[in-house]
Amino acid sequence: MPVDPAKRYPSPTSTTVSGIQSPVKLGEPIFDHEIVSKALDDSADGPPPAKKRRISPPKERTTEYLDLMKPDEEFTPEDSRQMERLVTALRKKKKIVVIAGAGISVSAGIPDFRSATGLFATAKSQHKLAGSGKHLFDASVYKHDATTRSFHKMVREMAQMTQSAKPTPFHHLLASLAQEGRLLRLYSQNIDCIDTSMKPLATNIPLNPKGPWPATIQLHGSLEKMVCTKCGQLQPFNGEVFDGAEAPLCGACVVDDEVRTAHAGKRSHGIGRLRPRFVLYNEFNPDEEAIGNVSRADLKARPDAVLVVGTTLKIPGTRRLVKELCQVARGRRDGITAWINLDSEPKGVDLKNCWDIVVRSKCDNVARLAALPPWDCPVGDDYEVSQEEHRESQERRSKTTFAVNIPVSPDIETEELSGKPKQVEQVQGIPTPNASPKISAAKKPTKTKQSKNSIRRQKHQ
Repeated sequence: MPVDPAKRYPSPTSTTVSGIQSPVKLGEPIFDHEIVSKALDDSADGPPPAKKRRISPPKERTTEYLDLMKPDEEFTPEDSRQMERLVTALRKKKKIVVIAGAGISVSAGIPDFRSATGLFATAKSQHKLAGSGKHLFDASVYKHDATTRSFHKMVREMAQMTQSAKPTPFHHLLASLAQEGRLLRLYSQNIDCIDTSMKPLATNIPLNPKGPWPATIQLHGSLEKMVCTKCGQLQPFNGEVFDGAEAPLCGACVVDDEVRTAHAGKRSHGIGRLRPRFVLYNEFNPDEEAIGNVSRADLKARPDAVLVVGTTLKIPGTRRLVKELCQVARGRRDGITAWINLDSEPKGVDLKNCWDIVVRSKCDNVARLAALPPWDCPVGDDYEVSQEEHRESQERRSKTTFAVNIPVSPDIETEELSGKPKQVEQVQGIPTPNASPKISAAKKPTKTKQSKNSIRRQKHQ
């Protein structure tokens, strides 16, 4: 009778797990968690599992406060530790980003904007403005003759102050960082050109949309150039032409218009007006694209220190830039962010948890604490040697002979006579754990064959 092929090779029941090492009794139920545990046991025969990288939880970042304006006798050990932390960052960090405001130029004789003695407060009284002096920095100043006249007067006064101003200790600190190659970027909100007058902090006007970019990025322009509103030509700034209620005419546009109308007989396209090349409130920044590209590149570079100095961070764009840079720096294990100002840090949800250390101090005091070498300090060339001097020095060395006298002790003389040093004789008597050398077996003496004549002679005797 033929056997059913299905019964010839019976398959296991549904409750039996196949392919496991330990046998399972038929009919014994197996649950899901047991199947998983047995599968894990089977994997023990294979290669060991890959080691997982141990990831430590991020260290909690707190904000420390340091007041350098209080008397020395009130300093605590914690204040000294925070001061050393700040100085170490200025001396050791390799990718430092500084966002600077008008406060770093106050000691040079340039007033800031928002303090009680700043430009906004003094402009209101000097020019008899109904509102704040901030209106003189708005794009609407060109709508009325009175505001245009006041704006031009203020621009002339600022130009005179900047021409006579000298770099402060903090400016020299920034230049030293740039000279050492440790200043990733200086974002300056100042228009006084004190920083860019120093060679390591020089900038480009206008900024290139693509890199490489200079060390200093002027966020709001400067008083170094004036620009035509029509042709866009840049010229060195001349404060004397800004006088009265009308903006000065562009000389290049005047020449082009004269050639077009008088010689070519065509109609005029208009003549542009000159204005200082710095950004007013409520107007477009011509370097906006380049500044955005620079900031994105600096964020990718991951700075290890961010210093915000002498600014109130009232400008939304600068405030957003500071927030992004601080987040990147605090994301590094060795990163540090510092707020250096006479005023307290800005309050706001957007800048919450942005600072590692808040320093109440004048920025020049911080520069003196860092005590970096001046950027323009000449090293000198006394250490340099010409090729001829180097060749002569090599020849003298090759001809020079040295005689070395080594004192000989009497013990060494006895060792030379005996042929064996004392140390060797002592060591020979000390057993060592090394295997002794094998002694070769003595050879048996070979028997010499005697001739038959010698044997016969012995018998006869």
